[in-house]
Amino acid sequence: MQNANLLYHKTVVYSIISLLALPIVATMIYSFSSRWGATILPDGFTLKWYGQLFSDIRFLEAFGRSLFVCITALLLALVLVIPLAFVVFYYYPGYDRLMNILILLPFAVPPVVSSVGLLQFYADAPFPMLGTPWILIGTYFTIALPFIYRAIANNFMAINLKDLVDAAHLLGASTPKAFFHIILPNLKKGVLASMFLSFSFLLGEFVFANILVGTRYETLQVYLYNMRQTSGHFTSALVMTYFFFIFICTWLGSRISKSNAL
Repeated sequence: MQNANLLYHKTVVYSIISLLALPIVATMIYSFSSRWGATILPDGFTLKWYGQLFSDIRFLEAFGRSLFVCITALLLALVLVIPLAFVVFYYYPGYDRLMNILILLPFAVPPVVSSVGLLQFYADAPFPMLGTPWILIGTYFTIALPFIYRAIANNFMAINLKDLVDAAHLLGASTPKAFFHIILPNLKKGVLASMFLSFSFLLGEFVFANILVGTRYETLQVYLYNMRQTSGHFTSALVMTYFFFIFICTWLGSRISKSNAL
């Protein structure tokens, strides 16, 4: 009876996984096919579409812009959030509940509404922001903030922050020295995991990028949207390249999170 139940559950799980993977596999096959019309299988396979994609300067520039915006926003979040979380958990631990509410506020407003508000706010700004990467970096910072803060907060709770710093004080270390030489090394895995997971999320963001900058600073998602009317094979190659890059980032983040938990 137990074996029958186990077989049933495995069948259900594998069936769901196969159903979810079917569109991805079909897109991948289509991206390698030279021609696929009314037949069940493609007429042939080729790397032509991937060659066109990676030789397209516009794609490489859009990919580079996305990397710049995402990495800059994440670094800004780390520089600001790590000291803030340290102050909260060491000096004012009761404020953690308030911080949990504040960091979720960006998700309370839909991106379309936020984008329209930012357009109106910065339309008459003394210095140009719309259509530049700086406004994207600011919006991406608010998106990454909850992920970064929550991961760092979990690390602080796991390493007994107050005990470590107090022990460093007893040995003659100042608070800044304890922070840089003892606390930061213990946050390394948690920070890396949150960075990879946040990066994979930010790289797929489209609404802010399309409304606030559009083609004036074309990112990867905007490029994908603008190229949707081209060859289906080329678009499939673009989608699969994007999918595997995100998959690798997510996998790395999950692996680091698991090793950190162990």
